[in-house]
Amino acid sequence: MTKLVYTREEIMADDIYASEHLEAGYKLHGGFDSAGNYVSPRTLNRWPAVRAWQDTLKAKGAPLIDADTELLKYGNYPTVDQQKFLLQNGFGQTFWNSLTITGVIEARGKLLCEYAAPDLQEVIVEDISETATGHLNKGLLFAHGLDEGGDPESGVGAHDAMWFAARDLLFGKDAYPIPEIPASIGRPVEERDIPQLSEENEALILLLMNVLMIEVRAENFFSFSCQIAQDKDVFTDRRADADHAAELVDRIRQDEAIHVAYLQTVVSELRTFTFKTVDGKEICGADFIDPTWNRMVEWHSVTNHQNARKQTSENIQKQLLAHANGEALLKSFSSLEIQKAA
Repeated sequence: MTKLVYTREEIMADDIYASEHLEAGYKLHGGFDSAGNYVSPRTLNRWPAVRAWQDTLKAKGAPLIDADTELLKYGNYPTVDQQKFLLQNGFGQTFWNSLTITGVIEARGKLLCEYAAPDLQEVIVEDISETATGHLNKGLLFAHGLDEGGDPESGVGAHDAMWFAARDLLFGKDAYPIPEIPASIGRPVEERDIPQLSEENEALILLLMNVLMIEVRAENFFSFSCQIAQDKDVFTDRRADADHAAELVDRIRQDEAIHVAYLQTVVSELRTFTFKTVDGKEICGADFIDPTWNRMVEWHSVTNHQNARKQTSENIQKQLLAHANGEALLKSFSSLEIQKAA
């Protein structure tokens, strides 16, 4: 019989590692098996659990929502060719900033360890004990937070430290000043999306969707970072370190897959449930989940991309134009851009 109910301890359980995960002076989560393969933290039971919950959804004829990079209208900015151009001409700060900002934002994910989600069973008619939704407070959110921000008490770093380690391998430590960090990378709350529910329950659903789209966007940056780090035309004086930095990014990507999977599962489950509204009625989850998810995708894939692109473009122009040959450099840089068609 398929196991669908897990304890917090089971969700948090680790594999037994043959060796620790130590990189660039950082003690990191996860570890390696006896064959030297990297094993993500806290996935001994999380992966079987998520797969079982997904299979249950599929057996009911309920599809998983789309949650991959096909949702994104544009690729990374700057493009791979543009980033190579910057690095080859001595302008590494843009890539350094991206790696640093990513690490700092990953560290903020630790807040998920402190977040107590409201009990959705109070507003969902169906029993959720055998679903991913029913396990949010049974370790899913807490494990996610540890994956992102690490465990300061044990001194074990997570994705925050892994990004910093990759950055240090590529550039050396403290190559550039720490950049200004965005206050938030999530869709801002401007008006009620789900007035049928309490603000507390709406906030939880929006949090799950925001984090899921941030994870989808991250996949673009994983691919971009690996392409840059592995390109033989850049980091020529640090080639072995650069290749190793790409391996680190791939480990982060492996870790993040479980986050996409469980969040995709929860949002998909929410579509299938019957909710009790604040005015005492009942409503199918898909009636408000689908339009809210579409708005979330639009903001992350279009609005946020355009805003971030504008800011990054202005910073790059400023750097290039400060050079004696700035106008020519900027012209060459701009000619390399190929945007993904909308």
